[in-house]
Amino acid sequence: MDWTKVTVYTSKDGIEPVLGLLLNFGIDSTQVTDESEFSAFLEENRSAWDYVDEELERSMQGETHIDFYIKSNELELVRDIKSELKKLKLSDKNGDFGRLFLECEKLSGEDWENSWKKHFHTFSIGDKLIIKPYWEEVQPCEKKIFEINPGLSFGTGTHHTTKMCLEDIVNLIKGGENVLDLGSGSGILAIVSLLFGAKNAVAVDIDVNSQKTILENLRRNNIDDDKCNIYIGNILEDMSLREKIAKTQYDVVYANIVADVVIAVLPFVKSVIKNRGIFIASGIIADRTAEVKGKILSAGFSIISEKRSADWAEFKCSL
Repeated sequence: MDWTKVTVYTSKDGIEPVLGLLLNFGIDSTQVTDESEFSAFLEENRSAWDYVDEELERSMQGETHIDFYIKSNELELVRDIKSELKKLKLSDKNGDFGRLFLECEKLSGEDWENSWKKHFHTFSIGDKLIIKPYWEEVQPCEKKIFEINPGLSFGTGTHHTTKMCLEDIVNLIKGGENVLDLGSGSGILAIVSLLFGAKNAVAVDIDVNSQKTILENLRRNNIDDDKCNIYIGNILEDMSLREKIAKTQYDVVYANIVADVVIAVLPFVKSVIKNRGIFIASGIIADRTAEVKGKILSAGFSIISEKRSADWAEFKCSL
């Protein structure tokens, strides 16, 4: 199977609308390279070093861009994304979102595998959790170990937004909880919750490939399939799906998505979360923080805590 690397060139202001556009096509695993963020990091930390590797600095220079991967036979998807980018560009009267130009690079299966492994390695979340790709080994220890095959469309846990969620899970889950993961991707938040003792998990995603990836990750971590109910569909549009999910009231709900979708799911989350249950809202670009915070409060939630990592924000909320 051949794969295509797709790059969308944008700007700092364009990151959020482009991510939202891609989410509408079921693309929720992306790599964002923000040139302005890297430049600011260098300037703010010059006193910490005398030399910055030239190859690293060169590789991070240039336009802000968003990368993702699709199967090489999905040319119709590329065409549709290009069409939506053109519409977004027409609405961007001041050119705030950059070029909004899309380019593709075809990769062989071997190229993909090597590229992926080069950038994803074992890492720890505090002193309680290790995230490791299936191709790496770790020594037995007291930490929980989550082994992941990210799949070719989904996240690994390395993104700022997912890391913030994982940091909460290791301290939040005490045992016996029912959890709901909206926009589950590889299932990392749902499955780590189960590893820490959650009773059951419901994972929801709009990408049909999510089910296969979640099932594989459940089995890699020796968790029974029936501990995690997986639903594919759009809860904002599919009323029958909403009814199925709403048969359970949840102790913890995760929505690690994007600002617009977090806002849109607030009424549904309120209807399915237990009194004093915890809602983790993440995937929020910093520029939208105040807006999302206002919507959360207006929906009747109280905000327990707010976290920032790089240019992203997360809210821990409760009814």
